[in-house]
Amino acid sequence: MIKKYCHMTKREHQDMKSPKHKNTREYFLGSVFPYSRKKGYITLLVMVFSTVFVTIVFGLAGFVFVQNKVSIAKEDRERAIQIAEAGLDYYKWFLAHNPGDLTDGTGTSGPYEHTYSDPEGGVIGTFSLEVDGNLKCGDVTSIDITSTGWTTDNSALKRKVFGKYAQPSVAEYAYILNSSVWAGSDRTITGRYHSNGGIRMDGINQSSVTSAVESWLCTSSFGCSPSATQDGVFGDGAGSNLWEFPVEPVDFVGITQNLVNMKTKAQANGLYFGPVGGESNKRGYHAIFRVNGTLDVYQVTNTSYVWGYNSDTGWEREYNTITSENLLGNYTIPAGCALAFFEDKLWLEGTVNSKVTVVAADVSQPNYDPDIIINGNITYATLDGTNGLTAVAEHSILVPLVSPDNMVIRGVLVAQNGNFGRNYYTSSGSYRVPSSLNSYILRNSLTMNGSIVSNGRVGTRWSCGGAYCSGYATRYNSYDRQLASDPPPLTPFVDDEYTFIEWREEQ
Repeated sequence: MIKKYCHMTKREHQDMKSPKHKNTREYFLGSVFPYSRKKGYITLLVMVFSTVFVTIVFGLAGFVFVQNKVSIAKEDRERAIQIAEAGLDYYKWFLAHNPGDLTDGTGTSGPYEHTYSDPEGGVIGTFSLEVDGNLKCGDVTSIDITSTGWTTDNSALKRKVFGKYAQPSVAEYAYILNSSVWAGSDRTITGRYHSNGGIRMDGINQSSVTSAVESWLCTSSFGCSPSATQDGVFGDGAGSNLWEFPVEPVDFVGITQNLVNMKTKAQANGLYFGPVGGESNKRGYHAIFRVNGTLDVYQVTNTSYVWGYNSDTGWEREYNTITSENLLGNYTIPAGCALAFFEDKLWLEGTVNSKVTVVAADVSQPNYDPDIIINGNITYATLDGTNGLTAVAEHSILVPLVSPDNMVIRGVLVAQNGNFGRNYYTSSGSYRVPSSLNSYILRNSLTMNGSIVSNGRVGTRWSCGGAYCSGYATRYNSYDRQLASDPPPLTPFVDDEYTFIEWREEQ
């Protein structure tokens, strides 16, 4: 048709313009240029794009709305936990003014609700407190505070935090020493290490090492030859970035327990065993923890001696090997006061299945301070935090000559007036041990999990002319985090001030 139109004559073109061809022209043009169909396409496109645009707009609006709700919820959630933490701070303040009050001043059981206000915006939320005191041997040892917070705008969204409020105990440290010390290159120590004297640190420390002195005289007994003045902490250890000196000294007198008070509590609610004539350090008691949670107690009637050397006292006869004993009985450790007090020398070993404190002290004779002898491995029935040991000796806590080749000791060990360690033994010279015991001079490994608190110098490995010659070849030390937050009864504290020693959010 287009071809035909293009070959029309001039006359034919004029005729096509005449009225009689009007309809024909409109038909022809409509066939060549279909405007109505174009209008339909445009309308369809407008509708499609309009639909897409409206969908996007509504989707965007919905997204913004949802995001706004999420943002508000996040803000309410954050404010809720801040309000819950304010509840912990409030009760800390309350206890500072009302020591030992576990009822929020009401005299009745909780929970205790308090509104929380913004100084500029008025009441913005509420916290609810649940307060429980942990009693051991009649004393409040710690306070558990659970605080739940929520906002006024969204009371359905709640956050809960838990705090344990107590005096920091010695169980937060791997070592607390009241004299200078040398940690050898074989040592690996996990936990805070503190001395009121100087420290030579050649081992590996994975936490802070602090000394209360700025400098000290390192002598040949600490590996310095000739003697030289050294920094408060020095050595070849790899963790020097964690060394700090001088720091405030730990009040060693302050952390020692009132032994008379412990004896009184043991007589009233725990286990008490009186003197058996061990003033010469030859006799005493032998206590063995059983896995069922009981304690076998023997009276030691005879011992044999070997010569041992201690840095503080020199050579001495030590009567630490039991040759005869009598069973006194099997005793259940009281749940309400897990405290056993022995008013004499004590040999200790076994598997602990509770949280218990054991004491060896003679509070009636001023000239006799008993030792605790770690006679064998001390382990826990489970490692879930329900078991723990604190052993307090009025004098020293010692590992004897006859001890396991690979020894494990768990617990908090406190040597109030003596030291923790293993004496030096030799197979030659005037002070040699019997030949039948020569194999015990050198031992393989000593693993200690807990805390060592020692008034005197500690040591379980001895060097002769720079070479290992007595004791345990390798020592591993780590503090027990679970005992740090919940130690056995009457475990000594390092500070009189109560603080939050544990904080966590509860689901």
